[in-house]
Amino acid sequence: MAWVYLLIAGVLEVVWAMGLKYSHGFTKLYPSLITICGMVISFYLLSLATKSLPIGTAYAIWTGIGALGAVLLGIFLFNEPVNILRIAFLFLILVGILGLKLTSA
Repeated sequence: MAWVYLLIAGVLEVVWAMGLKYSHGFTKLYPSLITICGMVISFYLLSLATKSLPIGTAYAIWTGIGALGAVLLGIFLFNEPVNILRIAFLFLILVGILGLKLTSA
């Protein structure tokens, strides 16, 4: 169950990262509320995952999912730049996430 918590926590990290963009410095009510709720639930689920997963593994995967998702959504929603190096480094993040999952106890 810890891996499910961690996956959901990582997805919610992407939600609150995008919420930061849409909240405009917490000046817009609904995006701000979504951001805060996403943060609280994401941290809570991360804390549940760390009950049985090593903190280094859980935190690295959580941030990796967040980074990967935020960059991909930035590309699709905000027309952020796309080039071969950026894609290659995103792939490396994905490989790191999968590697940590496969090598964890």
